[in-house]
Amino acid sequence: MGSLQSADERAWLESELIKFQQQLRNLPKGASNIERAKLELDIAEVLIGLSKLEDAWESARPLLELFIADSEFELAVRTCRVLYQADHEHSIAALGQGCWLAVTYPINPTLSVEMLHNIVDETPDNSDGAAVAAMAAQYIADMRGDEHRENLMFLTTQIIAKVAKRHRNIEGEEMIKTWVEILELNDTDQLFERLAKIIDVMTADQWWFDRDELRAQLPVN
Repeated sequence: MGSLQSADERAWLESELIKFQQQLRNLPKGASNIERAKLELDIAEVLIGLSKLEDAWESARPLLELFIADSEFELAVRTCRVLYQADHEHSIAALGQGCWLAVTYPINPTLSVEMLHNIVDETPDNSDGAAVAAMAAQYIADMRGDEHRENLMFLTTQIIAKVAKRHRNIEGEEMIKTWVEILELNDTDQLFERLAKIIDVMTADQWWFDRDELRAQLPVN
């Protein structure tokens, strides 16, 4: 049954690819760059599903600056997600930049949480980095979750428990609470300063956009 489902899923993805490619070809001459880029991103996401990773990278990489220039930050984060999933030599840098955008801008909280949880997956078990990313994800879920808050808080709580278990073999609500306090993960300002340092390490100064320029455009910077 699993193989049949897999074959069905692949067939569906291939049909989606054909559909998006047809839509791209049929765009009118007066279509905006953003309209075209949205379809190219849809195509790149399908290519990831089809494990055509190099093609996905090549399709998505030129889109990031375009989306940022047009203040389409959620689309920019989706682009970074594709670039991370493409298993390219710069995929970790892409994840870092996507997380910076996901924290800085009030985009879809589910996407923000997913991006931060990818840091958890990329971080060694004995590193504090996973704990920082997991707590940051829960903060985003709490503050921006809206109608998804309950589900996101449940998910992020489970991830924090997983990180505590692998980090110091910590289990149980009270022990996890103590662990959070010892690591000073409940200090929000310090938490996001630490996250910023983790992201800087991930990007290794390979930023594809000007953070200072974006910060200057924020309502409060």
